[in-house]
Amino acid sequence: MFNFSVFSHFISTFASEFTLTYNYTTLQDKLLNTIVEGLQDSKAHDIQIIDMRQLEEAAFQYFVVCEGTSSTQVYGIANTLMKHVRQELETRDQGTVGMNNRLWVAIDYGYILVHIFQPETRAFYSLETLWEDAKITKIQDID
Repeated sequence: MFNFSVFSHFISTFASEFTLTYNYTTLQDKLLNTIVEGLQDSKAHDIQIIDMRQLEEAAFQYFVVCEGTSSTQVYGIANTLMKHVRQELETRDQGTVGMNNRLWVAIDYGYILVHIFQPETRAFYSLETLWEDAKITKIQDID
């Protein structure tokens, strides 16, 4: 039979010695930076980070929005990004949609959702103006 009082005493006595500390902000920043690096490596254009942490109605903490010039490039950016994150952080996305039509690919990384658009589709949906109350950071293109 499990003795809860002994377990409780153990936890209170030794918790400080066995505490695992994870700096959530550091992990979050590392994933965000790795995503941006992966997008830059794959020649994505007009990368923007939409910080939605201060918005109550937001389902994600960040959107990362970018574009490719063609359906082939959108597909390539998405594949390269997923491989890059997997290699650098040993983590996988939680879901991907749009890989078949390649007009708009969305990759879910938990609290970060990456949107890879073709230019016309990006202009039509205009996520940056939809979330204009959020802080938007523009990342310079790498040629």
